Amino acid sequence: EVWPVLEKAVGNGGSRKAGELLELFKQFEKLMAELQGYGCELKGLEQGLVDFPAVMHGRQVYLCWQYNEPKIQYWHDIDAGFAGRQRLSGEKG
Repeated sequence: EVWPVLEKAVGNGGSRKAGELLELFKQFEKLMAELQGYGCELKGLEQGLVDFPAVMHGRQVYLCWQYNEPKIQYWHDIDAGFAGRQRLSGEKG
């Protein structure tokens, strides 16, 4: 819904800020496509949550990373979500 408004504003001689915002949206869209191309899923933009599909002990799970965590340390069942996060074995907390 935002794209057409921004593109129209920029095309109609809109503010420089609108043009900058449009470029940021385009960069974000490109990065999201790249992330999804690796099979990753952005689960929470505000929290910076990213899930990575994996197989653990013969079953499909997600490895789970949150912004500011130094590395991937958690996993959860496909249907469990963030509340079901468990520390990977061998990771110290």
